[in-house]
Amino acid sequence: MVRVGVDVGGTFTDLILVDELTNQIHVHKVPSTLEDQSIGVINGIQELCEKAGVPVTAVDYVLHGTTVATNITIERNGAAVGMLTTKNYRDILHIARHKKMENFSIQQDLPWQTDPLVLRRNRIPITEKLAAPDGRVKVPLNEKEVREAVQRLKDSNVDVVVISFLFSFLNDEHEQLAKKIVKEMWPEVQCFTSSEIVPQMREYERFSTAAMNAYVAPRVSKYLEHLVSALDHAGVEGELHIMQSSGGMATSEMATEKPVTLLKSGPSGAVLATAWCGDLEGVKNLISVDIGGTSADISVIPNGTPKIINPRDAEVNGYPVLVPMIDVEVIGAGGGSIAYIDAGGAFRVGPKSAGANPGPACYGQGGEYPCVTDANVILGRLDPEQFLGGDLQLHPELSYKAVEETLCRQLDMTVEEAALGILKIINNHMALCIRAKSVSKGIDPREFALFAAGGAGPLHSVDLAETIGCNLVIVPSYPGISAATGLLVGDLKYDFIKSHINRLDKVTPETMTSISAALETLSSEAQDQLLKDGVNPEDIVVERIAECRYAGQGFELRAAIPDGPITEQTIEIISKKFHEAHEEEYGHHFPENVVELITLRIVATGKTPSLALPKLEIGDRINPGEALMYERDTVFEVNGEIQRFPTPRYDRSKLLAQDVITGPAIIVQRDSTTSVPPHWQATVSENGTLFVAAKAAQGGAAESVEKLFSKVR
Repeated sequence: MVRVGVDVGGTFTDLILVDELTNQIHVHKVPSTLEDQSIGVINGIQELCEKAGVPVTAVDYVLHGTTVATNITIERNGAAVGMLTTKNYRDILHIARHKKMENFSIQQDLPWQTDPLVLRRNRIPITEKLAAPDGRVKVPLNEKEVREAVQRLKDSNVDVVVISFLFSFLNDEHEQLAKKIVKEMWPEVQCFTSSEIVPQMREYERFSTAAMNAYVAPRVSKYLEHLVSALDHAGVEGELHIMQSSGGMATSEMATEKPVTLLKSGPSGAVLATAWCGDLEGVKNLISVDIGGTSADISVIPNGTPKIINPRDAEVNGYPVLVPMIDVEVIGAGGGSIAYIDAGGAFRVGPKSAGANPGPACYGQGGEYPCVTDANVILGRLDPEQFLGGDLQLHPELSYKAVEETLCRQLDMTVEEAALGILKIINNHMALCIRAKSVSKGIDPREFALFAAGGAGPLHSVDLAETIGCNLVIVPSYPGISAATGLLVGDLKYDFIKSHINRLDKVTPETMTSISAALETLSSEAQDQLLKDGVNPEDIVVERIAECRYAGQGFELRAAIPDGPITEQTIEIISKKFHEAHEEEYGHHFPENVVELITLRIVATGKTPSLALPKLEIGDRINPGEALMYERDTVFEVNGEIQRFPTPRYDRSKLLAQDVITGPAIIVQRDSTTSVPPHWQATVSENGTLFVAAKAAQGGAAESVEKLFSKVR
């Protein structure tokens, strides 16, 4: 079996090919084609297959992480959406919850008002009403109004229609009837209902999620259809699977049906790769830092399991979305982040990026502004002839010129001081984000290992680790394509949910029977979908989850439901697991309070082949001459002093297990470059992973790394 993982970033498209017959792995990078991501994807697959000596017709699976949906929300250029909604509720999307990031600011941007997903004139009220708590029909649907509204939206040239009625999560009868009318009058238009997208309580979040799904749907559908067509034209006959925000894969058909699940498709791959590598090396507590050309994706992974973000925090660019998302923060900090002096005279870096075109000044493609990559070139941490394996020749003189003309004259600094300043600023941006996701939530980063992912991750991670007090950095075998690697270890995964609101202190036999029946129905739907996707029955794993809260609380937390029928003992276990989840999330719990079940969730996983790395031969060498390439001066800051060190370059492909590289050193490979500063050292594991740690005061590297392992395992 041949599988190809393709992750599209803002600057580069990363690819990895695994030939399971020969147990060979090949990696590749090509510039991203942001005007049409599929061009870079197809070019990359063809070049990678040629490099690997594998015909494109032999590819069985193409596993894809994409930023198409994300970019639509960032650029705010989605579809013109028409909405049918319950009379008197058309302004829910505008009113929201009166919750603002800055409570006392009257000038902050409220995206749901300044850039609504659905314009008010296209939100048309319909007479109908369902009643809580059982969803019975209180006011029948006025079909005449629905037909008039559809004609009005048709005349307004909207691109897509979404139907969001009050309490449809309890009873979708009215939404389905309205959808039937829409498809009868306008067969070619895409039409979604809120009960199909997210059948959960909270009308604003449900309406917003359904509207977001409609907003991104036409372009995502067009992209996926175009990609499938382009793959067919290129001779790629394998199946296309797409990474979802939850960290699970979906078929292209399922991704088209619910494109809102792709909003964090891109960042999720690196998080999965981090957890997989940590499991491989026996390290459970990790902080994933995936630094690419445009952004840095940061996630804290305790106990080897990526966290799913709390529903109260689930949002994309200011719009709430009630879909499962891996808890990952994306900030504008990457190799292409531009350094500049702002209007107040402050030295700043990012979030604006030079991207792939024109890119940093050193690319020689017309970029005039100094970027983070230019700073690394000036300091000697990136060798011009080694970048991307020599495929892209860098021009150091352009980096010097950009930094000198843009920064040095205004800051009264030398070029090296300014370059080092760029790295300090960008590293501090990332350090603040890490602290927000760890220290502010009661997690001590000193007890975690920093996982260096992305093309620029290994260049920055040791400096970043020093900033946050982390003492161990892990650099995987292929750091530059970590997000693509994560695609190869992701399984097919779908969520099926149903609202089922009950107090768990007063559960009757009828309630337990109802919960069991609902779980059985959801499980059956989930397994049917995975069987339809071609998953073998023995490879299907079903996880049952109760989303609970304390009665009167605002949001829910997940509690696992034990296998078997629902009994009084099962209810007690669910309550106990909810208390434990509350303690973990908030640092306290209330065992005397009533627990309320809100939503039943089935997470169905179709297990797919994972990734196996070949074991390295034992080298057990210190600074092996066989891997030495050459020596070149490199600038580091030691004890607050800028110093230039003669620094050896090592070819990572020639390092063996238990080899030790003492800093200062630069370890070179095609997809990335690892910086080992003075007073640090790198040890190679049998899987090819680099463990970069501060040099031990006594003893060898193995002793130092083992002591650090005891903290993060």
